[in-house]
Amino acid sequence: MSTLTITTDAQAADATPLDPAPLDETPSVDAVAERIMSAALGWIDLMSIHVGSQLGWYRALAASGAQGLTADELAAVTASSPRYAREWLEQQAASGLLGVASDGSDESGAGESSTGDSGAEDHADEIGSGRRFRLDRATAEVLADGASLSFLEPLARMLAASGERMPEIIDAYRTGGGVSWERLGVHAREAQAEMNRPWFERMPGVLADVPGVHDVLSRPGARIADVGAGAGWSSIELAHAHPQLRVEGFDIDEPSVRLARENARAAGVADRVTFHLEDAARLADHGPFDAVFAFECLHDMPHPVTVLAAARAAVIPGGPVIVMDEATAEQFSPDADELERLLYGFSLFVCLPDGLSHPPSVGTGTVMRPSTLRSYAREAGWTDVEVVVPEFGLWRFYRLH
Repeated sequence: MSTLTITTDAQAADATPLDPAPLDETPSVDAVAERIMSAALGWIDLMSIHVGSQLGWYRALAASGAQGLTADELAAVTASSPRYAREWLEQQAASGLLGVASDGSDESGAGESSTGDSGAEDHADEIGSGRRFRLDRATAEVLADGASLSFLEPLARMLAASGERMPEIIDAYRTGGGVSWERLGVHAREAQAEMNRPWFERMPGVLADVPGVHDVLSRPGARIADVGAGAGWSSIELAHAHPQLRVEGFDIDEPSVRLARENARAAGVADRVTFHLEDAARLADHGPFDAVFAFECLHDMPHPVTVLAAARAAVIPGGPVIVMDEATAEQFSPDADELERLLYGFSLFVCLPDGLSHPPSVGTGTVMRPSTLRSYAREAGWTDVEVVVPEFGLWRFYRLH
């Protein structure tokens, strides 16, 4: 059901690892240089997307419709600098993210001056001032529509957050230390929440097809735990879908817990959804629960075995324990697909540094393969792990037995 453009065969359990290319098939110097140049252009696009989203420029362009905006108009409606707005608009158009049309005022020679450097500077400010820039519907959905499954602007925000902490991340690579979620800051926290939210809104419908889970969630007075709840959208959407359900969310990041509580109040479910600033290892102290869920968080935890054991102790006999985590390939392979490369990127700059920031830590990282989860579960006292939803965006669902 994913609308992302990433393609993957990661769910193929019988996939054969690729052998390294023979020496006579290694890429040429030009090919490697072209790849690095392409990566540099991609970084520029992502960081310019981050700038545009933070300044409200995409929202303003989307609101302007087919008419579009000039640099001066964009700056006026967003209280920002016209000169920076023009440079950004031109870069976005040069990269193919915006459409552009001229009203004729920027034709070659217009406003030309022969009064020296000052006149040239004035002329530079005038060139391009009449261009109108437009955001098409598809690009607007990807970069400005937070309700869309294709909303990817948070990717830029997340990587920008990592970039802010790059000296700390490099130091962690040297020492074996970490960079916590708290240190990654508000951009990382909000990016994860906003990118996951449209998927969590659709998640109850997916869980309805998992045998036994819908019955538990629909049971009058049922009480469930949401481990690693973050900004709370998974808890909130489960409560929306099941009006008699009570949800208790757990997270160790205090700003995330505050945000989750605010989101629950705004969503009108604060009477049935409670969030605790609490280590999930103490989950049993708050039980028993009719079901336990861990959505996109287990790979970040320094002690996943302890948490899975706590879930086993906290859930009622026969109650489902569901883990949603990244849809990694069954095993490592060189020349991986785009999804695997993206997951490694998250691991390098977000999840592994965060996980290692709480020593002692197993240091799982984002690329938690099914075999790794099975080993954690068995060490925690579970007998098996079953894939119940093979693909849900970037993730899959497991049930512990």
